[in-house]
Amino acid sequence: MTRHEAREIAMHLVFSLNYHEGAPEALLDSRLSREAFAALAEDAPLYGGGPDPVQEDYIRAVVRGVFSHLAELDHYIEKYAVGWEFGRLSQVAAAILRLAMYEILYRDDIPAGVAINEAVELSKVYETPETAAFINGILGTFVRQELPQ
Repeated sequence: MTRHEAREIAMHLVFSLNYHEGAPEALLDSRLSREAFAALAEDAPLYGGGPDPVQEDYIRAVVRGVFSHLAELDHYIEKYAVGWEFGRLSQVAAAILRLAMYEILYRDDIPAGVAINEAVELSKVYETPETAAFINGILGTFVRQELPQ
């Protein structure tokens, strides 16, 4: 499994946090099991193989991180989604933005440009071209305004 595929699975799990109460451990344990991957593999080739230990650690870390920093991430999304209220964003777009912003802020091993590019690529798969451009704009402005140059 590539980092891109692991990131896509992490985005699915970040999206699932909207429907899960409490800490993400139970969600992570159930959704990263061999049984869960086998059940999803028929409909989603992404789940055809499980993550290796490195990719599983990445998925668990970013999902826990997004959960832990949810209020902060949502604040940034609202701040930079000029003219949009957070509630108007699709839940998929919000999950993509949360994941990318978390990576930018808290993952030193992921350059901001990579996080933005990956978010745009995910949004091209799961959202409209307009949403992909919107996500690119939000993240670009976020990086220029919030990160020291």
